[in-house]
Formats: sequence, C-alpha cells, structure tokens
Amino acid sequence: MMDQSNDVHMRELRPVKVLGAIDPRVAYNGFELPAIGFGTAGLVGNAGVDVIMGALEVGYRLIDSAFMYENEGIVGKAVRQSSVPRQEIIVTSKLPGRHHSYAEARVAIEESVARTGLDYIDLYLIHWPNPSQGSFVQAWQALIDAREAGLVRHIGVSNFLPGHIERLYRATAVMPEVNQIERHPYFQRHEEMEYDNDHGIITQAWCPLGRANEMLKDPDIVAIARKYGVKVGQVVLRWHEQTGDVAIPKASSEDYQRMNLNVDGFTLDEGDMAALSSLDNPQGSCWGFDSRFHEEF
Repeated sequence: MMDQSNDVHMRELRPVKVLGAIDPRVAYNGFELPAIGFGTAGLVGNAGVDVIMGALEVGYRLIDSAFMYENEGIVGKAVRQSSVPRQEIIVTSKLPGRHHSYAEARVAIEESVARTGLDYIDLYLIHWPNPSQGSFVQAWQALIDAREAGLVRHIGVSNFLPGHIERLYRATAVMPEVNQIERHPYFQRHEEMEYDNDHGIITQAWCPLGRANEMLKDPDIVAIARKYGVKVGQVVLRWHEQTGDVAIPKASSEDYQRMNLNVDGFTLDEGDMAALSSLDNPQGSCWGFDSRFHEEF
C-alpha cells in the first residue's frame, strides 16, 4: 500500500457517526462512510426535497448528488430543513467533465457549495475521468486545494480505473478516499475492488441493484430471497454489504427506503455468495459506459 503520511488532512479527520448495525467502511486515513447511502439522481424540485428529508428521517446519513443531476440545491435544502443534525449527514457531489481544467474546476466546486446553501460539502468526487481530455489531474489538484480551503472535507473520484488513480497519485502524492463505480452482481468489477481495497480506498456502488426490473426477477436471486424470507432487493444489498462496498440505492417511498436499510438481520452463506458470484457478466453494465472511453460533459 502506498504511503499516505504526507497527507496533512490525516490528523484533522474525525470519524463520522454511523447509525445502524452494519459496520462502516473506512478509508486509509480514517474517513468513515455508512455501508448504505441514498442516491438522488432524478430527484428534483420540492417533491425531491420531501423524498430526501424522508430518507434522512428513516435513517440514511450519506446523501449522493452531482453537479450533473441539477439537484444540489434541493439536496442542500433537505439537509437544512431536516431535524437530523448537520454534522451527522455526509453530503456528496461530483465535478462534471466539462470543468476539468484547474480554474474551471475550482469555480465549479465553489458553485456546488453555493447551490447547496451549506458551509461545506462533505465529499466531492470527479464524476468521470474523461481520458481523451487528459485534464483529470488538473481537476484532482483543484479538489485537493478546495479541501485545503475548507470548501469540501473529503475528496475522491467516480468511475476511475486503477490506471487513472495511479496517474493522480504520481502527480500529486494524494490518493482518493473514495472511488464510486457501477457495481452489482451482474457487473462485479473485481479488479477495481481489489485495487481500492489494497490502497485503502472506499468503493461506492452506483446502480447497486443493476437493471432493477431485470435483476429483481433473476431466478437465482429470487430463490435466495425465499430462503431467507426477505425481498430480492435486500439480498442484493446484503451481497454489497458482505463484499465490502458502499451501496447507494434510490427509493422514493418510505417503505422501500426502510427496506433497503434493513439488511442486517440475515447473512448470505457461502453457497449463496457463490451463486451470486456466478452471475458476473462483462456485458452486465446498466448503461454500457466504459471509463476508458466515456466522456461526460
């Protein structure tokens, strides 16, 4: 594992309070995330505020957003209006691909913080590497400096492959605390998970239930759900818990929000885990985006 001793923020970090029985995920510098967060893509307007406030009341403490979701404002409003203390909530946002140059990245981060109406954003990620631009190292330096300035508390990346992260480290000697990637039983990303684990990077899983309409009908997963008397989605989220990532499902109804958090009452045995492992498919991506080529603008 690479030496992180030159990261001055290591001495400043304090563990975040994590609710529930599932162990938190811990980065190389002690930063903690709950094992299940709440996704907000598509949640907008006052209705979105209500959904996010409801998720906070149910027990979610990690709220995931992005510049590109165009909902940083309603996320911030929900956090400000919630009865949950601000210091218990981890707000995430992400830098869009069109603002990877250093100067544009700094302004975009400042705009993200301003839109939330909060004093800071807890976790800020580069949304995609956009490799053809070759500017993600500039963006990373902007995140490092924004952390130094107190605009954000923690920094990471999203959809980065090990080679991309190696470039960041070689240029700046700072490793991401988090790497958010698409991950679920149909698309398990073993190489990325192994790299992140070896370097103390927390892996977050977007699209954690895969193509939900397809995965939630999978006969192997349905059989496992029947075995334990739980919902199919709970089996998938329990798989995430046992494989060590942070799942970020989205649910608008309180019933589904509660269900997604309630995965600590059973443990998948070795046979169940093997059955789920057998579902891995290189073509199993939700959207087919490939970090080697995909460009987000």
